[in-house]
Amino acid sequence: MLTPVDSLEVQILVDNATDSLSSGPQHVTTEFTYLWQKGMTLLAGSCLCCAAHGLSCLITARRGETSHTLLFDTGPDADVFEINATRLGADLGSVESVMLSHGHWDHGGGMLRALDLIRARNGGREIPYYAHPGMFNQRGRRLPDGTVLPMEDVPGPATLARHGARVVASREPQTVLDRMFHISGEIPRVTPFETGLPNHFARAGATQEWTADPLLIDERWLGVNVAGKGLVVFTACSHAGVVNVLKHAQAAFPGVPLHTVMGGLHLSGPTEAIIPDTVTALGGFGLTHIAAGHCTGWRAMAALVNRFGDKVMTPTAVGKRFSF
Repeated sequence: MLTPVDSLEVQILVDNATDSLSSGPQHVTTEFTYLWQKGMTLLAGSCLCCAAHGLSCLITARRGETSHTLLFDTGPDADVFEINATRLGADLGSVESVMLSHGHWDHGGGMLRALDLIRARNGGREIPYYAHPGMFNQRGRRLPDGTVLPMEDVPGPATLARHGARVVASREPQTVLDRMFHISGEIPRVTPFETGLPNHFARAGATQEWTADPLLIDERWLGVNVAGKGLVVFTACSHAGVVNVLKHAQAAFPGVPLHTVMGGLHLSGPTEAIIPDTVTALGGFGLTHIAAGHCTGWRAMAALVNRFGDKVMTPTAVGKRFSF
C-alpha cells in the first residue's frame, strides 16, 4: 500500500541540458534562482552545474513531521555527480535509499561515488539499494556493420556492497520508506507501437554470446502519491515506453489519478517514429504535468508542447527543483 504524502520535492542533479534563463511554471525553480535563494553572491562558471547525457533525481517526500529522501539514478559520471551535488548544496546525508532504474551506464555511472558521498555524511550507515537482477548483465549496441559495441557495465552487487550498499534485487514491486515510495515490478508491454530499443543487445558475461534485448525488462518506474494531486511517476528512460509505464501505474493504483510523469521518454533516435502515437496516447491519462528531459529529444519536446501547452509540458534541466 502506498500512503499519500503532503509534499514532494525533486532536485535534478544530472540531466542532458542546462537552462536557467527560460521562464517556467510556479512549481519549478531554475538553477540560477535556486542558487540565489541558497545565498550565491557571485554568478560564475564555478558555481554552475554540468550537463551530461544521463539522469539523477534527489527526491524528498514529506508527511507531517516525517520526511524521507531517495536517490533515483546517478547519471553517467562520478565527477559530474559530485560537482553538481556540491554546487547545489544537495543534502546527500539525508538519502536513505537508492534506486537504479535500469542497467545502463548513463544512469549508474556515478553510483559508487554517490554511495561514498552519502556514507561520508550519514555516519557510514549501510544504504538499501533497489535493483532488478537483470540489470547486471552486460549491455551493448549493434552497429551497422553487425558488430556489437559494449556499454560500460553498471556496478555489480559485490562492488556495490564494498561501497556500503545493501543490494535488494527483485523483480517484484516494493513499497519503501514508510510506504511513501513505490518501486514498480516489471512493466507489462501492452502498447502495440512501443516495441523497445532497436539494436540493443545483452549477454550474461564476456564469454557469452550477445542476444537481442530490445525490451530491457529490468527497467522499472518509481511512484509517489501526493495528497490532493495524485501519482507522480518517475521514468528514467522509458525503454518500456512511457505509455506502458503509465498504464502500469494506473493498474497498480486504480482510483488514484496520474498527476505527473517525469524523466526521459526516449523518443529520440530510432524511436522518433512513435512520437505521434505517443503524444496522442498521453492525452488519455489526464496528466497535470509532463516533465520530460534526458533522452526525450527535441522533436518530442516540440510535439509535446504543441499538443499540451507549456503549462503542462516543462522540460527538465540540471539544477531545476520541482515542488508538488
